[in-house]
Amino acid sequence: MRNLFLLIWKYQFLILFLFFETAAGYLIVKNNGFQNAVVVNSSNAVAGSVMSLVKGVTEYLSLGSVNEQLVSENARLRTFLAESYHRSVSMPAYAPDTSRTRQYFFISAKVINNSTGRRNNYMTLNRGSADGISPEMGVISSRGIVGIVKNVSPHFSAVISLLHKDFHTSARLSGSNYFGNLEWPGGDPSRALVVEMPKHVSLHRGDTLLTSPYSTIFPEGIPVASIEDFTVKAGDNFYTITVKLLNDFSNQDYVYVCGNRLKEEQEKLEASPGND
Repeated sequence: MRNLFLLIWKYQFLILFLFFETAAGYLIVKNNGFQNAVVVNSSNAVAGSVMSLVKGVTEYLSLGSVNEQLVSENARLRTFLAESYHRSVSMPAYAPDTSRTRQYFFISAKVINNSTGRRNNYMTLNRGSADGISPEMGVISSRGIVGIVKNVSPHFSAVISLLHKDFHTSARLSGSNYFGNLEWPGGDPSRALVVEMPKHVSLHRGDTLLTSPYSTIFPEGIPVASIEDFTVKAGDNFYTITVKLLNDFSNQDYVYVCGNRLKEEQEKLEASPGND
């Protein structure tokens, strides 16, 4: 306490000066309309700036939950796309949706682990069997296909990335019914190969490749890659096509796991005697 009194006594003139300056400023602002308006407007501007800053920080911190809500909503909306339905009877184009069976459903998930620099790359998702995910379900993003679910636990899934030597899927040339097999040769994570595309097909650099109707894992028509180059080896009847993947595998955040409700039925029929 003694030190406090000594400090006040030491700076008594400065404290008195500040007190009288504050009192004078208050009286001037209170009794003069112009000065009062200036102070009010200035204080409102400062308060507005502070509130905007606080709101911006709050919104930034809540982006994670907002993104999750948007991805979940997108997963729900994807189930209503035409590609997610299977037309069970031959009906006119204007027929109601009762003529179609919803073939694909989508579950949103977040990528919590990912690799791109190996020969065999995997991803881990924060969704598992408790969320309806099972092995051999496809994984896609807003930019293209990602991989195939390999193993699941109640709350997590291990995914074979497209950047894996065992990943193969059918890819169709946009605007035609010609298709080849998409595979990753290793090395560059932004490029892959399409093989077994017939050499009589007219190709152009920049052409888009889509998922084909021959896959039971991915819905038809999802963009996969664009053609960069193509060659035909001497004596071969098929192209070897170098493609640029539309998906950026080094920047994966949220994905959609897609399930095919008719997959088991189709595979059982195709495996029945007489179909080999």
